[in-house]
Formats: sequence, structure tokens, C-alpha cells
Amino acid sequence: MALVKKTVVDKVEVVGEHRMVQCREATWVEDNGVMIGGKNFHRHVIAPGDDTTGEPAETIAICNAVHTPAVIAAYEAMLAAQEAEMNPAE
Repeated sequence: MALVKKTVVDKVEVVGEHRMVQCREATWVEDNGVMIGGKNFHRHVIAPGDDTTGEPAETIAICNAVHTPAVIAAYEAMLAAQEAEMNPAE
């Protein structure tokens, strides 16, 4: 019996005005090459300007392509506007 746990990033999507990168990671167990049970999924989002250390090379390449300096600046401006709206200067 050779049980092997496998984990792969099986889906990467670019969504929304600010080009968020959504990543889905699938994990499953195989017994002699045959999946037993089902897959479990974990998702996370990479926003413009986020650190991509530890991400797979393909995910980093996608982030580098879509998170241009202009996209990062627009995202940071939107965050600053939200912060100003939530915490108006007195």
C-alpha cells in the first residue's frame, strides 16, 4: 500500500476591476496511483502589490503580467479612498 498525498494549484483566475488573482489548490490522497476519497480545496487571493513569495512559478508569472505599476497604483488609491471614507479627518 503506497499512500501519497498530492497538492497542486489547479486553477488560477484573474477577476475584477483591480485584477485580483484567485488561486485554488487541490489536495487528495492516492493509493498506488488511484485517488481515494475526494479532493479538498483551499482558495486564496493575491491583490495587486501583494508578496508572491512561495507561490508556484506560473502563478508568479500571471501576477507579474497583470499587476502592472498602473494596476497597483489604482488599487492603492482605491484602498486609500476607502480608508479616508471610513476614518474622516476631524
